[in-house]
Amino acid sequence: MDDLDHRNLGTRLDLWHIQEDAPGMVFWHPRGHTLYRVLEDYVRGKMRRLGYAEVRTPQLLPRDLWVQSGHWEKFGGNMFNVADDERPMALKPMSCPCHVQIFNKGLRSWRDLPLRYAEFGACHRNEPSGSLHGLMRTRGFEQDDAHVFCREEDVAGEVARFVTLLREAYAELGFSAPEVALSTRPRVRAGTDELWDWAEETLGNAARSCGLMFDVQPEEGAFYGPKLDFALRDRLGRSWQCGTVQLDSVLPSRLDASYVGPDGSRAIPVMIHHAVFGSICRFVAILLEHYKGALPFWLSPDQVAVAPISQDQAAYAAEVLETLEAHNIRTVLLGGAETLSRRIVVAHEASIPVVAVVGRRESEQRTLSLRERAGDNVVLTLEDAAITLSRRVTSC
Repeated sequence: MDDLDHRNLGTRLDLWHIQEDAPGMVFWHPRGHTLYRVLEDYVRGKMRRLGYAEVRTPQLLPRDLWVQSGHWEKFGGNMFNVADDERPMALKPMSCPCHVQIFNKGLRSWRDLPLRYAEFGACHRNEPSGSLHGLMRTRGFEQDDAHVFCREEDVAGEVARFVTLLREAYAELGFSAPEVALSTRPRVRAGTDELWDWAEETLGNAARSCGLMFDVQPEEGAFYGPKLDFALRDRLGRSWQCGTVQLDSVLPSRLDASYVGPDGSRAIPVMIHHAVFGSICRFVAILLEHYKGALPFWLSPDQVAVAPISQDQAAYAAEVLETLEAHNIRTVLLGGAETLSRRIVVAHEASIPVVAVVGRRESEQRTLSLRERAGDNVVLTLEDAAITLSRRVTSC
């Protein structure tokens, strides 16, 4: 395992760990949890602006729900079962049936559609121990799940909405355009051939309308419908399948979802599943290896380290810390008895992008000497430094 493997980076940067008595379960440390939440809040804001309502659904649900949806037949061997005196229960491996339950509460009209739900859903899958691999494959994880309930004529527009979001997010996160594949009907599937013909043609046409060039992956679709899979290439040229958009006319029918159409009759909605990151754990691993641990300023768990040269500058260093944090800059204080050069090394080892050195001159003149991770150095007033750095907080 080399130094740039995400498992080594997770240890060196004090982000997370997995221990032997909880295989596949991640313990997020403060710095790792900060990175996790930055990513989550980043995509949350984009989803909110696109009209998605965030929901939260249970992790433990009756096994009957998974039998009815078809997930038990497909994934039952990889689900965690929980004994109950009254009825068998299981931890959810994905959130889609839960979102149908929310849709089903209340009478829906065609005027309500498209209806968009998003959830950072905690999921569990009993992956074989031999397949577990750091953050890349775990047993407990969260997905940036989203589901759109719509009519057939809405599909192209909703797929385009998602593709625009995905392209923007991947570019801002530092990746080139994703590779795209259309995964078609598997041998074991639900739904009629006519339904699959429509779904594959509709999803393929929607992709072409977005200007996507895609390969076809025969028999790799979900059991309920075809999907577009989006793979990223990192700086080492490795391909990682992350985002997905899936077209589903099976689960809404199986789970009794319906709405009142324009003519007053009941109709079954089309359900679009999609995710930008997929597993957020896995995406953190990809980012760490892509950037070799040196994350961009806006993603870094700690963005600025304040390093006073001596105790004489302790009061001013505390003021600097308070001022930068008031500008939403994630700041840490590197005090202590170690030499300044040693503390700067500690900041570099933690991949903190900026070190703000505070000496006698800076304290007297109310300035900061900002040392960039790349080696650049600039002296600014405290006010100018706070404004300049705050612009980088939201700069993707």
